[in-house]
Amino acid sequence: MPSHGSLTKAGKVRNATPKIPPKPKKNLIPRRRNWRNYRRKIIYAQATR
Repeated sequence: MPSHGSLTKAGKVRNATPKIPPKPKKNLIPRRRNWRNYRRKIIYAQATR
């Protein structure tokens, strides 16, 4: 079974790349988003009937 590159080269590129700080998240977490959609579709829709 041939190997794809030697183990002495493992991780060289990833360790050489500069660390970039993550961007702030713009979306709500899924649980909050689902609760907001539930209120719009179910609760508020029933109130307008």
